Amino acid sequence: MSPESTAWATKTRLEQARVIAAANESAGHTVVRALKILAPGTVATHEPADAGPEPAAAPAGPPRTRETTSDGYRRALAAHQEVAPPRRVDPAIADAVERQTAAMRALSARAFPETGESDEQPAPIEAARAQRRQESERTRLAALRRARRERAGQAPGPAELGQTA
Repeated sequence: MSPESTAWATKTRLEQARVIAAANESAGHTVVRALKILAPGTVATHEPADAGPEPAAAPAGPPRTRETTSDGYRRALAAHQEVAPPRRVDPAIADAVERQTAAMRALSARAFPETGESDEQPAPIEAARAQRRQESERTRLAALRRARRERAGQAPGPAELGQTA
C-alpha cells in the first residue's frame, strides 16, 4: 500500500490492526497477516507484455438508474435497508432547527421586504445605478463646459466652481 501523504501513511499505520481484522473476518479465516505500508508517493505500475495499446471502450448505452438496474442490485439494496439502523432524530434538535429557520426567514423578510411592485418597475439596485449614471453624466457635462470656457480664456462661472456630483 502506498499512501498519497505522510498523514495518510500515519493514519493507515494506526488503523492497520483493524484493517487486518476486518479482512480476516470477511474471509472467514486468517488470510492477511500484515500490511506493508510504503513511503508516500506513487508506485510505478507494470503493464503486462500482452496488453494492447488501449483498453477497449466501454459499451455506450443508456445510463443505469435504480429502475433499470439488475435484480441483484435491488436485492442487495433491500438487504442493506433492512439492517441499516433507523435514523433517530432528537425532537429538541428538530424544534431548534424549525425555530432557527423561522428566525432566518423573518430576518430575510425584514432585510429584503416585498414591495408589491410589478415587474415593470426597476429593482432598487437598478434605480440606484440609473441615478449614478445620471449624476455621472451631469458631472461630465459640467466638466466639458468648464474646459471649453478655460480654453476660450474665460473664467469659470460661480455656479460651475462647486458643482460636482
